Amino acid sequence: MSRTINRVELLGRVGADPELRRTQNGTAVVQLRLATDRRRENGNDETDWHTVVCWAKQAEAVAEYVRTGERVYVSGRLQQQSWETDGGERRSRMEIHAHEVIFLGSGNGNGNSRSASGDGDQPF
Repeated sequence: MSRTINRVELLGRVGADPELRRTQNGTAVVQLRLATDRRRENGNDETDWHTVVCWAKQAEAVAEYVRTGERVYVSGRLQQQSWETDGGERRSRMEIHAHEVIFLGSGNGNGNSRSASGDGDQPF
């Protein structure tokens, strides 16, 4: 059997304060919107938006410590989510399920950082 790798690393800015939710069985979950920039050939920057999902204690820590505009480092894996709308349309999106999140703060140079680790998997 050949080995495969599903790993993503991002360093970006949080687009909105994370909101802590709970699954039906009470497990904490947070979705972060994370912005990363890249320079185009014409010299302009373009922003890519990523959805990062955190579970359990990691989700609770992210909800407590992370705020809009702060820089975070995320490592995790890609997972595609698919669903059907009420109108019968098939939709899908790629998410990053976080294994590690390091809180880098607002970039004010104070050197403070915290981290939250988790297994990045849904606990179902």
